Amino acid sequence: MVVTHFRSAHEVSATPHVVTLGTAGGPRWWSDHQGEPRQGIATAVVVDDGWYLVDAGSGVGRQIQRAGLSMSDLKGIFITHMHSDHIVDLGSLMLFAPFEIKQAGRGPIPLYGPANRSRVTPLSPRATTTPQPVNPDQPGAGIEATFAGLVNAYSADINDRVMDSLTKGPYDYFAPQDIQIPDDVAFDPDHNVAPAMEPFAVFADENVRVTATLVSHHPTAPAFAFRFDTDSGSVTISGDTAPCDNLIRLAHDTDLLLHEVISLETMASMYTDTVMLQATMDHHRRAHTTAEDAGRIATQAGAKTLGLHHLVPSHAPVEVWQKAANTFAGRLVIAQDLDQISFERSAQYDKADHYVA
Repeated sequence: MVVTHFRSAHEVSATPHVVTLGTAGGPRWWSDHQGEPRQGIATAVVVDDGWYLVDAGSGVGRQIQRAGLSMSDLKGIFITHMHSDHIVDLGSLMLFAPFEIKQAGRGPIPLYGPANRSRVTPLSPRATTTPQPVNPDQPGAGIEATFAGLVNAYSADINDRVMDSLTKGPYDYFAPQDIQIPDDVAFDPDHNVAPAMEPFAVFADENVRVTATLVSHHPTAPAFAFRFDTDSGSVTISGDTAPCDNLIRLAHDTDLLLHEVISLETMASMYTDTVMLQATMDHHRRAHTTAEDAGRIATQAGAKTLGLHHLVPSHAPVEVWQKAANTFAGRLVIAQDLDQISFERSAQYDKADHYVA
């Protein structure tokens, strides 16, 4: 049976849930299959009186407002990887959020993300020339270096407000921290981006326990998936990845798996430059997941609900995403912007129900 409604916002808000602030993936301003705008990838994990942000895609600030979330209740930010569609509005959060928070005495919000890649990305074998990398002294900046670069880029604005209006600086509100991969993991950003590993702890407070694992988004590395465990349920967010055993391990028995998804056929139809088409599709095939593969992953993990987001391209027909039901018998959600999806463990759903856009 296919239904097209969710529980009411009031019913969901009383349980741990996610708000899919933005559901489009890729470095463009996307629309959905009906021509309506989709905002860039960003997810709010709401637990009790606080919430946590995973990724900061285009439009995230406005979407936070539209979702009725208060910046004063934000308890942590988690960045899956350093691609622009996941961090493009981190600068706007850094600059605008302090004026929404205005709380004397609260500590800075922890901001977790990948560490420096340490070397330039390998060149595509399809290249006929060798491009020059930007920022060659730090070609794979991690979250600490990126935040520092944003502070420098906006120094005129920040200094004006600090000196003239006596506001506090960005580091008074945010504490960027590179995620350190455990020493016993055989990670290599060129050749072994997602070696077999156990999930490891990143963050914990009175509401959530956050664990992470490396996922396969070659050549972007490190790239992480995150799992949020609460006393009432769990949600696992894949980040960008090809099918990956590490993710299956992280998502074992999760109440909600939010997984990225791509339509390879629709993407291939969008390019006219043959060389770029070939190189880009090489990347998409090795670094992303089709709907049917996302269903297989959810099945192998024992996920109770599979939510598809980071839709690439977001205007692909809904039928493309519904193919996940061919390989997953549980509850399926094809997320739209600002959907609220419960991950409460006690929530009961008919296994035959599929929630679609």
